[in-house]
Formats: sequence, structure tokens, C-alpha cells
Amino acid sequence: MGVPGGPGGSLGLVEDSRGDSGPWDPLEFPSPATGTPLHPLILHQLAVSEPSLGVPQFMEMGFVDGIPFTRYDSEWGWMEPLTQWMKDGAEPGYWDRNTRRAEKWQQVAADNLETVQERYNQSRGLHTLQWLYGCDLLSDGSIRGSDRIGYEGRDFLSFELGSGRFVAADSTAEITRRRWEHDGTMTEVWTNYLKHECPKWLQKYVGYGKKELERKEPPDVHVSGKEEHGRLILSCHAYGFYPKTITVNWMKGDEIWDQETEWGGVVPNSDGTFHTWARIEALPEEREQYRCRVEHPGMPEPGIFAWEPTSGGNLPVVVTVSVIAAILILVVIIGFIIWKLQSGNTRDGGREGARFHPAPFQESCATDADPTVFPQGERTGRDTTWQPVSSSG
Repeated sequence: MGVPGGPGGSLGLVEDSRGDSGPWDPLEFPSPATGTPLHPLILHQLAVSEPSLGVPQFMEMGFVDGIPFTRYDSEWGWMEPLTQWMKDGAEPGYWDRNTRRAEKWQQVAADNLETVQERYNQSRGLHTLQWLYGCDLLSDGSIRGSDRIGYEGRDFLSFELGSGRFVAADSTAEITRRRWEHDGTMTEVWTNYLKHECPKWLQKYVGYGKKELERKEPPDVHVSGKEEHGRLILSCHAYGFYPKTITVNWMKGDEIWDQETEWGGVVPNSDGTFHTWARIEALPEEREQYRCRVEHPGMPEPGIFAWEPTSGGNLPVVVTVSVIAAILILVVIIGFIIWKLQSGNTRDGGREGARFHPAPFQESCATDADPTVFPQGERTGRDTTWQPVSSSG
């Protein structure tokens, strides 16, 4: 296993072809590819300048298919499995080796964060540094590698596997880019890792969790619509699908209208599945021309879904039945009260009537536990130590 400053592989993120320097999704590969992703592996590291209770100085999480499967943080001080298949599959010594690797990365990240703060002429305050790296096996047999470093939640430096070049997001990152490309070692190390080392470990992880990771659960698709200010907003929601790969498009007639479509991210559910949505605005009179097209590995063929407002016609029936049921229950309660009053009058001559002893009402207050939030941001390392290290044993 590689360590900072030594040989070995590592994971990272590549800046996309548009050269954006804005925020990025730590679970997405931004670079385009021709094949369909099969199983992505991503390692996400985060360092903060001012740790506090619940916010460790350093954290690392590994993701396969967008599902977290390993975790380390400086407070806990130990690399641990987050899935049963990883716990059962890892060979002896895996957790010891990766804990030591994460501890070395922790020191590297702290040094790198200090370096970047100095370059931006910053001193005190909360600052974040992220490093994301990984690979993806595609259906056409190709490999997509990603190595991305960021500061304060925005791009700082990235590596393009295809061209073998680093891309700087600003003049400050340009200092590091020049040093790395002049040295030449970093290009060789990252290319070897992303093309060879990372895919090898990805295949091993997929082997550990084959039953879970290669299952196919088709999405449950719901289409809805509502009118606002003379416009019809159509929404297409896909729920409970696995794997993460999915395509949701709005069509007008036989043409896909991607330019007019707004998409939500592919978000994990607590049960290991995912959900997403796509929305489009239309003229109310053109409603029947719009269809939602959903393509997913769990579906034998793409599905076409339309909004049927008449399907809401069952609502009045449900409401009517509910009202009738409520009336019947009320009649029964009133009848029971009358019966009790009459029976009480019969027993005591009507002097006291029926006595009611209502049970005390106790109000309960339930609160939901705060969800664990994985911090957003990016990560870097010092010029002399920013070398990839294997996320595997």
C-alpha cells in the first residue's frame, strides 16, 4: 500500500471539460464518458482548520456505487467498515493497514491546508480542504479516472487522465500545477493509479459486495403537475432504484427537451436505494404532448410516463367514503352515550345520571435525531507530499 511521498495508488477528482471552478458533487464523476458506468469507486477526504466537537480535523469516507462503505475520522482514530459485506470480505490486516494510511494522510492534509491558507493570505478562521479521487469501470470496457482537489468548497486543482495534465482553477493553484508538471513524478503516479491500481481494488470491492452491488431494482416512477401563473409545471420522480445509474428525460412529442429540463441530483435513500427527479415547464394546453422517459438497468426497456390529471378523480370518492365513515362512528358514539345515560337513570332513579370519568390525556413529544451530515468541501496536500496513496489494503 502506498503512503504519502511513496509509491502506490490513490483516488482523486478530475475537473470537467467545461473548466468550471464552482462547487462540485463529491459522488459524481464530472468528466464525460462514452460507456455506461458500472461501479464507481470514490474516496473523499476532508480537512478543517478549526476542529470542534463533532467536526473532526480530518475525515475520510470511501464510496462504491455512491454508497459509503468505509470511514475514518481523527476523533475516532480507526478505519471502520460501514457495510456488512465490507466487514465480512476484508482480508486480515486490512483495517490496521488502512488506519495507519489514514493517519499519515491526516498529517499530510493538515500541512497542505496550512500551505493553501498561506498562499491565499489567510490566517485564522474555519477553512476546508477536500481531496476526491477514484475510478469508474464503464460498460464499453474503458476506465474513467478522477482526481480533484478543492479549497473552501470550490475547485483548486484537478488532474485530467486523458491528457495527463493538471488543471489549475486560479493563479494560486497555478503555483502547484507548475511545480507538479515540472517535476513530472505526479503525472506518472496518478496515471498509474487511476488506470491500474484503482480499478484493481474496485473489482475486489465489488467482489466483496457482489450480491448487494450487482442487484437491480427498477424505479417507481410518479408524474405530477400543477399550474402556477399560467404555466404548467410537470415533475417526474423516480424512487427506490438501484444501481445509481439512471436517465430521466422530458420529451415533447418524440423530441427530448433537455435544455428546458431541470434535474435533481441522484440522492441515496436510507435503505441503500436512490431517488431523483426531473421538472419542466409547459403551456397548460400542450400538456398532452409531454412525456417522461426513464431508462434504468433494472428496466427491460425505457419507460414512458405521462401525467394523467384525471387519475386524481378517485380523491372525491375517498373523501366521500371517509366522511360517511366518520358520520357512522359519530352516530355509534352518540348512541352509546344515550344508552349509558338511560342505563344510569334506570339504576339510580335518575338522581345522578351517568358518571363519566375521562382518562387523563398525556401529550407526547417525539423528536427526530439529527441526520449525520457529511461535510461538503474539497481537499489538497503540500507540493512535496501531494502524492496518491492507496485506499486499499
